Amino acid sequence: MTGQQLRRALKSGSRVYGTCVLSTSPVWPAAVRSTGVDFVFIDTEHTPNDRAVVSWMCQVYRSMEIAPMVRIPSPDPFEACKMVDGGAQALLAPYIESPEQVRQLVGAVKLRPLKGGRLQQALRDPSSLEPELATYLDDRNAGNSLLINIESVPALEILDQIVSVPGVDAVQVGPHDLSCSLGVPEQYHHPKFETAIEHIITTSRRHGVGVGIHEFWDDFDQAVRWGKMGANLIMHSVDQALFSRTLRSRLGAFRTAFGEDQQAGGADSVV
Repeated sequence: MTGQQLRRALKSGSRVYGTCVLSTSPVWPAAVRSTGVDFVFIDTEHTPNDRAVVSWMCQVYRSMEIAPMVRIPSPDPFEACKMVDGGAQALLAPYIESPEQVRQLVGAVKLRPLKGGRLQQALRDPSSLEPELATYLDDRNAGNSLLINIESVPALEILDQIVSVPGVDAVQVGPHDLSCSLGVPEQYHHPKFETAIEHIITTSRRHGVGVGIHEFWDDFDQAVRWGKMGANLIMHSVDQALFSRTLRSRLGAFRTAFGEDQQAGGADSVV
């Protein structure tokens, strides 16, 4: 899936599928492509991959027509510009809690290369752009998508205002942080968490904005239920967890077959 195809799918409500990729091995992209994913999620908020490594990953995956989605470490337009310049086709900004944060990120992702006062003027009044410049910016940024993390109670309280900012393509739920902000840490079946998810899905889809869920706690039925409610960006797990769970299960089966004691493995990381 190209960046333009991803953007169209997010807005239209068509479902797209992907996973979080931490591995930077040069043989890993081919393995990822064999799964049939539409996009890969590359995180720079919680992982130590630097700008050069992330750019290499973006360039490789987009050459395979697997859209690279990068989460920046903070909702900073400058960080967004760096990742877009490096090859990201979808930009995810964490912990959004105000419409103004979103507007500034729209400028970084959808109005490149405008900067400074000229950019602020365009954000205040899109009609101030000359027709030739407006066409140029639309064409240049046609493959760029902007996603925002909704992961706190303050964001839920003004969600209508946040998702109504022109230029937002999708909301991505931050389940771990959201559960903590709600006071029910890691209780993903708690009524408060379920109610918040339903509110995010219905509000976002009403504004024509896509909705993504990072289902890293391995509850297939719950993810399907949310998908049927309107969540259309399905992000399953992370390569690290998928590897460790599979290997742990297989080694446990070997030990059982050979009558050996089981050895407990470590917990999966949460991205």
